[in-house]
Formats: sequence, structure tokens, C-alpha cells
Amino acid sequence: QVQLVESGGGSVQAGGSLRLSCAASGYIDSGDCMGWFRQAPGKAREGVATFNSDGRTNYGDSVKGRFTISKDHAKNTLLLEMNSLKPEDTAMYYCAAGSKIGCYRLDGRYFGVWGQGTQVTVSS
Repeated sequence: QVQLVESGGGSVQAGGSLRLSCAASGYIDSGDCMGWFRQAPGKAREGVATFNSDGRTNYGDSVKGRFTISKDHAKNTLLLEMNSLKPEDTAMYYCAAGSKIGCYRLDGRYFGVWGQGTQVTVSS
């Protein structure tokens, strides 16, 4: 059974940095996609970044140039380096695994496995 476990969330002041990790167990990554999504209270889920099995990455417009997604293949861990954080980045961040279409479209509907989420709070 595939499981995704996020860690690394927390509280930080605007301009600060955080690094999120997503440990995947029981997951075969060839031909698949992993990504980060976020949801703030009262707002729709938003695609943050995706990492395709061929190494291609995709980012949401609001995080381009500030966030970097990568994968530690040896540890089967997905990472999200978040810099220059803004209050509007405050949300619950979820790691997910899905199809390549989900990577291209940054669309959570193509992701079938989700972690429990980790909270990121950015204060001004």
C-alpha cells in the first residue's frame, strides 16, 4: 500500500524559508508523477509544483522563482524548498502521487494518493 508522509511545515516570518519533505513508501515511481498542492481555509486547492518521473518540473505561477521541487531517489522522498515566503503562502500543504497528466496540468484531480498534509504559516 502506498503511503505519503509529509514533514517540515511550521511558522515563519515573511521572507523566510522552509523545506518540506514527503516520504513515499510502497511507491513505484517509474512512469508516475509526484507533486505538492496547498489549500488555505475558504480557498480552492492549488497546484504548487510537480515532479515527473523524467525529471521535468512544473510550477504554479504564484510560486515560480521562489519554490524548488526535487526528489531524492535514493530515499524516495519528494522535497519542496520554499524561499521568500509570503503571508499568502499560508496553507496546508499536501504531497500527492498520480499520473503524468497531473504533472503537466498541475491538476490534483489526476492524483490518487495523498498525504495527510503539513501546515505552513507565514506571518507578516
